[in-house]
Amino acid sequence: MSLIFPSFLLLMLVALYFYLWRSSQAAIKYAREYQTRGGLLIDVRSPAEYKSGHLPKAINLPLNELDAYVPRLAQDKDQILLLHCKTGLRSELAAQRLRRQGYANAFNLGSYGRAARLLLRREQAPVSPRP
Repeated sequence: MSLIFPSFLLLMLVALYFYLWRSSQAAIKYAREYQTRGGLLIDVRSPAEYKSGHLPKAINLPLNELDAYVPRLAQDKDQILLLHCKTGLRSELAAQRLRRQGYANAFNLGSYGRAARLLLRREQAPVSPRP
């Protein structure tokens, strides 16, 4: 009896991991192509995190401001939205929220570093703050 709850919890965590992994695979495979086709690159980190360095063409929309500004930036619900943050957690929450609002092409690229590896060519570099 006492092992039922921990076993169930572990099963749910494993299922969640595979769901999140699978849902991000399309974005990973086509991230650069999506961006060249007009996808919006949205950085959901805080303004201070964004100012410390960000990807070229990234729009800073912190998670708590997403609902107010995305409808203005992406009036077409088919618009491709490429989201990232520091670790991938906030961007996953943002992608889920946007998909619930009807944005079927909201993709989590994961962390800032991962998004940089997916989107930047070797000769490009993230935008660093000016000294």
